[in-house]
Amino acid sequence: MTIGQARKIALVLPGAEERDHRGHPSFRVGKSIFATLWPDKKMAVLKLNVADQQDLIAQYPKGFSLNSWSSQGWTNVHLNHVTNALFRILITDAWQSVTVKKKKAGA
Repeated sequence: MTIGQARKIALVLPGAEERDHRGHPSFRVGKSIFATLWPDKKMAVLKLNVADQQDLIAQYPKGFSLNSWSSQGWTNVHLNHVTNALFRILITDAWQSVTVKKKKAGA
């Protein structure tokens, strides 16, 4: 999995836009970020469900790790250690986490 592949996967999600966030590419729907890329570290950071985050780290310790925002679900994804298929599922989950939140706020 490469940074370029991750970017393409993120941008096909409905309403997704790429913008800078503190010097890193971020992907968002409106103002809500669901993913960032860290090209120099070959890493993505995704907004996941905390329970899913813990399962991923236990099952794939080389593929996932925690960061200072992990208590809110932000999860490091080490792109060299995940498949495109798994990344596509997870970034879609991250995208849904912000789109569902937006729908609830507007309902």
